[in-house]
Amino acid sequence: MGQPKVDTGELIQGTLEMLVLKALLRGPLHGYGVAEWIEHTSLQVLKVEEGALYPALHRLELRGLLEAEWGASENNRRAKFYRLTAEGRKRLDAETQRWARLAAAVAFVMQAS
Repeated sequence: MGQPKVDTGELIQGTLEMLVLKALLRGPLHGYGVAEWIEHTSLQVLKVEEGALYPALHRLELRGLLEAEWGASENNRRAKFYRLTAEGRKRLDAETQRWARLAAAVAFVMQAS
C-alpha cells in the first residue's frame, strides 16, 4: 500500500491576499517569511507558491496596502521587506469580517440535511 494522498492546501481564489495581510500584521517580513508564516500557522496545510506570492505582494503594494523596503534577511541576503500600511490594516479588518460571514454561510450549507 502507498502513502495516503495529502491535501496540498490549495487556496481559495482571493484568500491569498487576505492571508498575506494577516501575516504582516505582526510586523515586516520578506516574501519567504510571509510564505513560511502562512504554512507554519496553518499547520503545514496551506502552501504558498512563489509564482502566486510575489505577484500578490506586488498587487498589494501597488494598491497602497503594503509598503516595501530593501534590507538584509536572516542569512544576510538582500531581501525586500513588506509592511502593512494604515489602508492595509483597514482592508484586513474588512476581509476578516467578510471571511467570517462566508465561512459561517458555508458551514450552514454543509450542515443542512
